[in-house]
Amino acid sequence: MLIAVVRRPAALLRLFLRASHPARMVVIGFALAVLVGAGLLMLPVSTEQGGTTDWVTALFTATSAVCVTGLVVVDTAAHWSTFGEVVILGLIQVGGLGIMTLASLLGMLVVRRLGLRMRRSAQTETKSLGLGDVRSVIAGVITLSLAMEAITALALTLRFVLGYGQSWGEGAYFGVFHAVSAFNNAGFALYPDSLQRYATDPLVCLPVLFAVVVGGLGFPVLFEIGRRLRGKRRRWSLHARVTLLAYSALLVVGVLAFGAFEWNNPETLGPLSAGSKLLVGLFHGITPRTAGFTTVDIGEINPTTMLVNDVLMFVGGGSAGTAGGIKVTTFALLAFVIFTEVRGEAQVHVLGRKLPVGLQRQALTVVLVAVGMVFTATLLLLVITPFELDVTLFESISAFGTVGLSTGITEQLPRAGELVLIVLMFTGRLGPITMASALALRERGRRYDLPEERPIVG
Repeated sequence: MLIAVVRRPAALLRLFLRASHPARMVVIGFALAVLVGAGLLMLPVSTEQGGTTDWVTALFTATSAVCVTGLVVVDTAAHWSTFGEVVILGLIQVGGLGIMTLASLLGMLVVRRLGLRMRRSAQTETKSLGLGDVRSVIAGVITLSLAMEAITALALTLRFVLGYGQSWGEGAYFGVFHAVSAFNNAGFALYPDSLQRYATDPLVCLPVLFAVVVGGLGFPVLFEIGRRLRGKRRRWSLHARVTLLAYSALLVVGVLAFGAFEWNNPETLGPLSAGSKLLVGLFHGITPRTAGFTTVDIGEINPTTMLVNDVLMFVGGGSAGTAGGIKVTTFALLAFVIFTEVRGEAQVHVLGRKLPVGLQRQALTVVLVAVGMVFTATLLLLVITPFELDVTLFESISAFGTVGLSTGITEQLPRAGELVLIVLMFTGRLGPITMASALALRERGRRYDLPEERPIVG
């Protein structure tokens, strides 16, 4: 039986898909990708010196790559060989596209069709609205991702070669690596100072920001924008309108806050010219939305700026994209719920549409679970490390939001602290709801209602 399954890929695929909730399969898929990546990074060929990497470091790096976070405990360029860097790049791509998207593509190639269970699994990862749309969604996700990465890689390659004298081979390698990392909001860089050496170079920073924003909006919104650009004048969906409005508003807030609070900071924007300050302010107003690249030392920013970054990292980017956090739609919908409650209205209306009660509960659940996980992780880091509250909270939110920004304490954490961040990165990438659904043994539906009673609130 086992031999027959191994010899028949289609049978092996069906065996993997049997009798499992789609959300649980997504968790299993990501976990397998992390474990395979960690195994590859532990090989001597993956390190610059040819030695073996301990399992915690390999697991941390693989989790950070698959979960497109960007936090590191070793210098990426100094510790990992070219083979190791390519492994990290592959893990970023797998995490960005979504393991179930790749598995669905494999299913189409091997089985020549998508079964209902496979389609439901892909729907869970891509947030497709209908089972019949999954095939086109998968093709669109892959095509869009590769196109955006290619455009960004070309721009960066030309700049590295023509502006900084790198060879075409080296320039292309650096361009592709940082383009993939940027579009997938991963934040991995091949420089020990991230992109600080290019802080005042718009021909490097702007292509990176372009890829970050496009990847962070989410594929459903990008698909709608693409249809509009092709002349298909359909009505904007509520999801697209909420995402674009909330994303734009938080982007403006982030840029203005960083520029205002850091304008005279001698360790960040202070020594720069006005034009360079605007460029760095723009860069760091966007990157806390889960990109993770830096052009200034995050450990030197003011406490007020750090607090603003905490909020931006926690919110994150658009749903069904490469960004993390609770997502801007969740944040915006809860704001509408609060506004409705303050006005004393019974129903929540958002941009001309009524918001389902179940969606309100889901948004509230996501936020409360996220707050609970960040609080627990911060408390654990305070117990097991000598660091203060502000930096441990920053690190926890960065890990949960799959951002990758760090004040510099990640490399100083003990093994227990690294394991805490591993759990945060994994659950932050998959989302609290997906994780809860995957761990549930079965779904239960109540077939009766209990008497209603109102406890005192507030």
